[in-house]
Amino acid sequence: MTFAPLFAAPPAVIIHAFAAMTAFVLGSAQLALPKGTLPHRAMGWIWVGLMAVVAASSFLIHTLCQIGPFSAIHGLSILTLVALPVAVTHARGHRVGQHRRLMILLFAGALGIAGGFTLWPGRIMHDVVFGTHTQHGSCV
Repeated sequence: MTFAPLFAAPPAVIIHAFAAMTAFVLGSAQLALPKGTLPHRAMGWIWVGLMAVVAASSFLIHTLCQIGPFSAIHGLSILTLVALPVAVTHARGHRVGQHRRLMILLFAGALGIAGGFTLWPGRIMHDVVFGTHTQHGSCV
């Protein structure tokens, strides 16, 4: 494992990757720790901010182009940016079940599934984790 391919990437990719990795670690802790506590709420706000950075920064990354400079992953980013305030509104309205479901879906989908696709051969995170060296470019 080497972070060299990530540090050689454009700034948007670096910000996106580190925000996603931090959100994954913090989100894992959120799922394991007691709910409804002050630490849960504080860490939750940080997690929401990190996820907004992950989603927003994805629009500056154009390595998989299916629809102009965008891909299906960008659709997930739009969904994330819409779902985050909805999930927060559920928590503030004490609709715990809806809040829990939406946050788990965001964690699993936006970080788990989408994050898993970053390990596909030819992607930067594949090079980071497996120590391979791939030429990375932009399709725009």
